Amino acid sequence: MSAEKLNNSIMIDVKETLQQAEERMEMAAMYLEDELSRIRAGRANVAILDGVRVESYGSRVPLNQVATVNCPDARTIAIKPWDKKQIRDIEKAIMDSDVGITPENNGEVIRLIIPQPTEERRRDLVKQCNKIAEKAKVEVRNVRGDIKEKLKKAIKDGLSEDLEKDAENDLQKVHDKYIKKLDELIDAKNKEIMTV
Repeated sequence: MSAEKLNNSIMIDVKETLQQAEERMEMAAMYLEDELSRIRAGRANVAILDGVRVESYGSRVPLNQVATVNCPDARTIAIKPWDKKQIRDIEKAIMDSDVGITPENNGEVIRLIIPQPTEERRRDLVKQCNKIAEKAKVEVRNVRGDIKEKLKKAIKDGLSEDLEKDAENDLQKVHDKYIKKLDELIDAKNKEIMTV
């Protein structure tokens, strides 16, 4: 009976370990998605303004807490301040950020006109995206390595080699699933960048 109990607790541990691996790999995918959303690909994307902080009543707040931000077309981001007196603060925050686009305003709405990137700039953006994707892939591979190590140590603690092999196969499947997901994310972004 106690041997069976021991096996059950180890099996649950293996499941939990694989679950942790998947969660860590999911974090790598979320990181990649988040980073890619901030890269300007020549199309208007409000995510490029995520890092912009506006001085508002004595504190620095995210832009979307003082204005409505949207994309009326593929080349324009429109920012409509809730309080028109803040238009200058919003413009200053955009100028001080790393967005790299000079805002224009008509007294009511601030517009950011997204320039069409040159061929060379698009290639640089693809390289930049691929670097970020590689970082995420390295993280997924590191997670796989850490978990493999844990599974190997578990054999010493009484985990059967069959269970360890099964767990390793499951781990490889999870790894492959996330590498594929990262590839799909980066392929979609590269396509978006290279499409004129």
